Amino acid sequence: MSHRWPQSACSEFRKALRFNRRGFLKAGGLGLTGLSLPELLRHEAHAGPAARKENSVIILWMRGGPSQHETWDPKPNAPAEFRGDFGAIRTSVPGIEIVDLMPRCAQIMEKWSIIRSLHHTNAGHSAGDQILFTGHPPGTDPTINVHPSCGSIVSEQLGYLTPELPPYVMIPRQVPGTDSAYLGVAHKPFETLADPANDGPFTLQNFSLVEGINDNRFARRKDLLKGFDQFRTDLDRSGQLTAISQFQQQAFGILSSDKARKAFDLDAERESTRERYGFIPRYDPMDPTRCSASAFSQRMLLGRRLVEAGVRLVTVDCRWWDTHVKGFDSMRNGFLPRWDQAYSALIEDLDQRSLLETTLVVAWGEFGRTPRVNKNAGRDHYPNVFSAAIAGGPLKGGRVVGSSDSKGAFPKDNPKTPQDVLATIYQHLGIDTEKHYLDHSGRPIITLPFGEPLHELA
Repeated sequence: MSHRWPQSACSEFRKALRFNRRGFLKAGGLGLTGLSLPELLRHEAHAGPAARKENSVIILWMRGGPSQHETWDPKPNAPAEFRGDFGAIRTSVPGIEIVDLMPRCAQIMEKWSIIRSLHHTNAGHSAGDQILFTGHPPGTDPTINVHPSCGSIVSEQLGYLTPELPPYVMIPRQVPGTDSAYLGVAHKPFETLADPANDGPFTLQNFSLVEGINDNRFARRKDLLKGFDQFRTDLDRSGQLTAISQFQQQAFGILSSDKARKAFDLDAERESTRERYGFIPRYDPMDPTRCSASAFSQRMLLGRRLVEAGVRLVTVDCRWWDTHVKGFDSMRNGFLPRWDQAYSALIEDLDQRSLLETTLVVAWGEFGRTPRVNKNAGRDHYPNVFSAAIAGGPLKGGRVVGSSDSKGAFPKDNPKTPQDVLATIYQHLGIDTEKHYLDHSGRPIITLPFGEPLHELA
């Protein structure tokens, strides 16, 4: 599948979406030298067994900013310029309505809940990314993490659940806000790079490379790398370099692990399950001023497979909900049909596998959309109020937290912040939100500056 970035009016979004294949392979790949993954695994030495829990989190990242009106907070009684083109549908829970283009989600409303009063103050895509993934304000360049993402915090505090799988995974690759900042490369996410949204078999490049190396060649490479580690140690007269042989061995253990291979083997999934999530192809409006919708359905299924295998936190990129132009058309023909099918499939799948009680699923984007429809039949960036869907873990389904006003412009009651959602994620996983880390300048920085778990859903 080719990647053609939209040329929409949102230049900051276009800039953030550009990527260089070689750069990503260098930053996230598990190359056969194993020098990236061992750094990712180095944190294990800092996580004792008592800190490890079996709870996990899936973040469905709706990058671009989904409209609250066209998802979980419709305003059917508002004037047309606020209401938009869609209506509301009753759900399985009396009194709760969602947009009428998500009937499957409506049928299982008792399994998930809605937060309708989220808000912050920054209307920039990457700045919003930083706020929602870290709980801290963005830096001068919002595409670069000044503070570590929630996944990196999980990696540092809890370490791996199983030594055969990394604790923090991005499907398919990092977005702004998901990096490790001053926690270092050991706590970056593992990027699949291979994308389940693409046509054809899903195969991680590094597993394929290992399969082509016989046992003798593989052993020789391990010996060569151990010699290289010794060479580095001999050169390290200042004591600043650390031998990585232990982590090197674990890197090769993952590459050659049947458990890791099976976890990422999406094609081993039953065809009926894959069809339930959907094979809806990428939506391309064939208009350079509009954003397309990726075929994120199978990405969600891979996320389920990974938490089931022992990954603590998985972030699934479900972009690009940046509906400035002809937004209703994009939602009707692109985003909502695939979301309705895939999200309902994920929640039901987790529930049927008895994973929903241990897996917290958070679906949100960096902000919402303007309450008034713009001149291009779309909505623009709007952080003053937005919604999120949340399910699983210790939280009850079939509830609504907070509300927005009659036009979907501001929180009406019980306002919530992104930090409250992060606090809920951290509580579920057993993260110490009061722990301090030293940033690059040596200043102590608290894990989460403020925020309270969502007690309304307990």
